[in-house]
Amino acid sequence: MHILRIERNFGGNRLNPAVFCDFDDTTAVENVANLILERFGGDNWRKIRERHMDTGGSLRKYQEEAFFNLNVSKDKLESVVRENATLRPYFKDLVGLCKSNNIPLAIVTLGLDFYVSALLQREGLDAVPCYAVSTRFLPRGIDFIYSQTREKCDQWGNCKCAIIDRYRSEHDYIIYVGDGRSDFCPAENADLVFARSYLADHCIQNDINYKEFDDFKIVVDEMRRLLTLTGSDRKRR
Repeated sequence: MHILRIERNFGGNRLNPAVFCDFDDTTAVENVANLILERFGGDNWRKIRERHMDTGGSLRKYQEEAFFNLNVSKDKLESVVRENATLRPYFKDLVGLCKSNNIPLAIVTLGLDFYVSALLQREGLDAVPCYAVSTRFLPRGIDFIYSQTREKCDQWGNCKCAIIDRYRSEHDYIIYVGDGRSDFCPAENADLVFARSYLADHCIQNDINYKEFDDFKIVVDEMRRLLTLTGSDRKRR
């Protein structure tokens, strides 16, 4: 385990953090995309995934191909998510802590907006900003709309770093929570990283300081500790 305490940019009376969380396998316990495809994708989606892995195809193209021809209504898909997906423990506590201290918290994901929204709505977290791939359900299939990307990063669909960079002008301490390959770049540019799975391995291999998480309690506890470093009370601002 490669864990070092990170307190850079904390001190004095200045505290301007922003928190960003991946969704599949992070905010949600499950990979919700796979949960949907397991139910409705038949054997075809696995073949699509294997082909893209073998050829090094982009996640964006894989996701489009796997989801496009699902012959299921949006309402049905959302219902399956609400009935089967699980919010990772203590995420609500993190949302509450950030809200009470006027700290921005957002979900940044390469996943699809409808299934992220379904879980957040079930948990009463509709107000949490979410930067996901937008979708439109049409008779011919699903349209995918990429409004969170930038040049040289369109293979991912969304560019998480582009989203985070927009917060940088006002928030100089970035906290990032993630697990997968799409989290490598934002983790490399964050000030405090919470990682598991592939992202933890990446942090070890690239000498990136991180804290390992199973749930969001460690994130909540560390944020509370960091908030005390300044002696400032953001609630009064």
